[in-house]
Amino acid sequence: MNKIAFQGTHYAFSEIAARKYFGDNIETHPCRQFTDVFKSVENKNSHYGIIPVENSTTGSVYQNLDLMLDSSVTVVGEVQLRIEQHLIANPDVKLEDITVVYSHPQALQQCGNFLASFPDIETIASYDTAGSVTHIRNEKMLHAAAIASRQAAEDNKMQILKEEIEDNPQNYTRFHIIASTTQMPEGANKTSIIFSMKNIPGALFKSLSVFALRDIDLLKIESRPMRGKRWKYLFYLDFAGTMNEERCQNAIRHLEEITSFLKVIGSYKAAED
Repeated sequence: MNKIAFQGTHYAFSEIAARKYFGDNIETHPCRQFTDVFKSVENKNSHYGIIPVENSTTGSVYQNLDLMLDSSVTVVGEVQLRIEQHLIANPDVKLEDITVVYSHPQALQQCGNFLASFPDIETIASYDTAGSVTHIRNEKMLHAAAIASRQAAEDNKMQILKEEIEDNPQNYTRFHIIASTTQMPEGANKTSIIFSMKNIPGALFKSLSVFALRDIDLLKIESRPMRGKRWKYLFYLDFAGTMNEERCQNAIRHLEEITSFLKVIGSYKAAED
């Protein structure tokens, strides 16, 4: 049975996504921080880890992009999950009783419009959505609510005050499956890389051209500041194809000629809609 590390407590969205990807015949391993997920996989205490990398409403999860840069893990899979956020409270608590709402910062941001309609309610960021529900239950907080999944409410025997309070009904999060060794899953059709460019004229154009010349579709490109190097950037790029294909191998070899750093972080099967 595969052991899967995830950030948060049981019934967090990462655990739900893990079960969507692997099925229910897994052992899940809750971790306090994202760094703990990476360490669990690197040290082979878990077979795989699952990390959120992008939300359709709030954008990339930059901490995990940065962790991918420094880690030895590789991306071996991808799954996306519809994120339904619910306002959850202790039994018999009414909406008008609520003075404070707890949740993960991403969840609070995803429900910004709903929360803005209650200007007197304080929001408090916590490390996990499901953990916020457990916190207000254990502390018997009658003037507090949490934002989390339906499963978190049901598992803690809490009530849902408001359903689906996320700003965008098309609120999806994309997760990467990480492993300690490189794997090429059946049906792989996508590759992710990180690179930085040499200080030469037209460097970005030349970098992207290595893919255009070979009719390789670019799926995403995003820049991140390089730590310790002012106004220097790393680029995170996803493209259609795998490192088993000759055209992709040639593109990467060509890219190496015009970059100062390049790391292939994995080829895997793109998440299905």
